[in-house]
Amino acid sequence: MESTSNTLTISLCFCFCFIIIQANVVLASSNNSNNPFPKEAHPTKSGYLPVSTTSSSAIFYAFYEAQNSTISLSQTPLLIWLQGGLGTSSMIGNLYEVGPWLITQSLTLQPNSASWNRIFGLLFLDNPIGTGFSVASSPNEIPTDQKGVAKHLFASITRFLQLDPVFKHRPIYLIGNSYGGKYVTSLGYYILKENARRLSGSQRVNLVGVVIGDGATEPVTQVATSADSGYYVGLINEKQKRELEKLQWEAVRLERIGNWKEATDAVQIVWSKFQDMAGLHSLFDYTMRKDSYPFYDDWINQFMNKAEVKKALGVNESQVFNVHNDVVHAALSEDLAKSVKHMVEHLLRSGIQVLLYQGQYDLVGGPVQVEAWVKTLKWEGIEEYLNAERKIWKVNGELAGYVQQWKSLTNVVVLGGGHLLPADQPLNAQTMIQDWVLQRGIFGNSPSFSYISMWN
Repeated sequence: MESTSNTLTISLCFCFCFIIIQANVVLASSNNSNNPFPKEAHPTKSGYLPVSTTSSSAIFYAFYEAQNSTISLSQTPLLIWLQGGLGTSSMIGNLYEVGPWLITQSLTLQPNSASWNRIFGLLFLDNPIGTGFSVASSPNEIPTDQKGVAKHLFASITRFLQLDPVFKHRPIYLIGNSYGGKYVTSLGYYILKENARRLSGSQRVNLVGVVIGDGATEPVTQVATSADSGYYVGLINEKQKRELEKLQWEAVRLERIGNWKEATDAVQIVWSKFQDMAGLHSLFDYTMRKDSYPFYDDWINQFMNKAEVKKALGVNESQVFNVHNDVVHAALSEDLAKSVKHMVEHLLRSGIQVLLYQGQYDLVGGPVQVEAWVKTLKWEGIEEYLNAERKIWKVNGELAGYVQQWKSLTNVVVLGGGHLLPADQPLNAQTMIQDWVLQRGIFGNSPSFSYISMWN
């Protein structure tokens, strides 16, 4: 009888403990589901980086340290992401493309297995000032050209590198999507000029590479490919092609005489006409249908304006977040048609690694558009690059795209993707950036300098 009583007591205790454990699990799950921004999703650091000692203007940043770096953090590469679109927040890149947590339609976050901070540090900057959570103390302080943008970015990045001694000498890679390709090019150019002025190596920014994804590097040259691009994929006929060519020529003419406002307007007219002719939902991905378009802009706006999110990020609760800022867009509008190709040439001549990548379905900054300006580069390695083998690139045994490279210039066409490539092909995009930075696999076959030698 005593044995039966003890057994019963043990069973009751076990059941009671199990019920408590289950209740705690359910409660924890409930609390997590009610919290749109769980602690594990918070950035390693976030806040504001001043752009000047004489102004309160500042750039908002969110930094995520490498999840599984296999080397010391002081040597772990630091990727700096700048979103494209004039006045568009880098929180798109963070929460929809390459960050460790992605936004869902229910305004919750889910882990991103293809994040770009798996083995690298990843820094997102809302640029220029006035964009996203970044602060412009006056509209007059918002940059109107790439030099002004680069000056502010340089100030904010050097301030970030001072936040922790482990940041000081890390190899830095600038990554820009779309119009952000102009940001990273001009910033890289600016960094090289500043580094040359600084006698002390400890004051220099350890820039190793620049990445331009579906970029707007030389917009007028790129827009001049629209008619051919549409015609040869069957989106327009020959009559429409001739009509579009006339509009393209006008954009080229205006650009050549430096009439930037009208040139910008002419570029927009070409894109609009092309889209209407082809009946497309977007030139950024000609396979996209309206009913399949993800409304990530709305999701991100709603999420970032939650009080608990602002508090966690160190943002004043009264500040309103907008994915797109019209004031910043207007300030930079005349810059849209301007080329930064000469800055790419300077980066290449200086030995900076340059990666260009495009999604196959992009008709704005895609493969045809990029090749149009790349083949005109004034760089001593251009002939060797143009004659280099275009290699078939596979990921996990499956065809992923094509790679062409010579020394410090690498170009990747990624199949099955559009303008926001990492969102369309997350695993292949992650593999691309990791292998290119580490110079391994197909990306390690180019006669180029060693990844490690740049920061030893």
